[in-house]
Amino acid sequence: MKDLSGYFIVGGVAAIVTAILTPLVALFGRKFGWMATPDARRNHPEATPDVGGIAFFVALVAAIGVAWQMDRFDPLFKNNSELFGVIVAGLIIFVLGFIDDIFEVSAPMKVTGVVVAAVALIWFGVTMIYFRAPFVDVFVLSRDWIPLFTVLWLLGMTQAVNLIDGLDGLAAGIVAIASAAFFVYSRNMGVKGLLSEPNIGPLVAIITVGICVGFLPFNFNPARIFMGDSGALLLGLLVAVSTSVVGGRANPDTTNLSGQTYFFLAPLFIPILVLGVPILDVIFAIVRRTRSGVGFATADTGHLHHRLIKLGHGPRRAVVIMWSWTALLSGFVLYPALSEGPTNLWPFLFVALALLGFTLFHNKVWSRGDGQPTT
Repeated sequence: MKDLSGYFIVGGVAAIVTAILTPLVALFGRKFGWMATPDARRNHPEATPDVGGIAFFVALVAAIGVAWQMDRFDPLFKNNSELFGVIVAGLIIFVLGFIDDIFEVSAPMKVTGVVVAAVALIWFGVTMIYFRAPFVDVFVLSRDWIPLFTVLWLLGMTQAVNLIDGLDGLAAGIVAIASAAFFVYSRNMGVKGLLSEPNIGPLVAIITVGICVGFLPFNFNPARIFMGDSGALLLGLLVAVSTSVVGGRANPDTTNLSGQTYFFLAPLFIPILVLGVPILDVIFAIVRRTRSGVGFATADTGHLHHRLIKLGHGPRRAVVIMWSWTALLSGFVLYPALSEGPTNLWPFLFVALALLGFTLFHNKVWSRGDGQPTT
């Protein structure tokens, strides 16, 4: 599975199926009233279908079905039920999100549904094996600890994607960039023999990229359809699966290349940093809501994308800014992992400073003659 063509075919199938089904799903959404109505938190002027997750799940099944028919992916299916487990867990979490999109589900029920999906992953063996404690050691997870880590990782990833889904194209773009970066990283580890094989991580990552790419033309501002919780939770599950089976299965005896601490920690830090924007948003949300004395599930307008809007950025520019930060973080952590020689990270610092300046001061520097910010 070292050639890229097979992965591109499967990712392309996911993109094509999503692109074909999304407008059909939008039509069904309007027909049956599966719509998100405007409110103080949503930046759209009219009711919009919010069940894009239907197309996501069908594309996931179709892509895995195509991979199953390809000889090059035989090691992932022979005597291995993990990809079937991904479909089962995906179905559980998709149904949970779909019900929430239509009828609304309480926060405890959402958590329970995610836990049930995690149990399905555990049942089919889609779990971590190792856990890296930063600057301490690598621990082999016992059967008693595997369920806890699987549940917590799945909860974290699903919430990260769900909370960042607040502007047209934001979540799909960030997940596409992060999953593409993680596909490059995980495949590189596999080629170098640093990953326990067979590993479904790279395949799940490229399928995730395909789903997001197929959906973005219909979801970027002005969006004709939203992914809804059914889509956001499913993307979170796919991200959780790809990162956990790679970061949690990287060979602890070979990842400490040349004694460099970076390569020892990379399997843990890379999935966290390529998803740095949504994870940071989750952390801020927890702190903000704890200080305010409200429940974590209480909606508010304090997310990163809301803050960018308050800084004067339009919805499109706010989305592109957050995409740019995700791409920058992805490049920053991938460069040392892929580089064969000495690394120079100063260009990333300069780009980060420039992007920070643009993020904070764009409307103060570039404005029209009447003193109003440019769009």
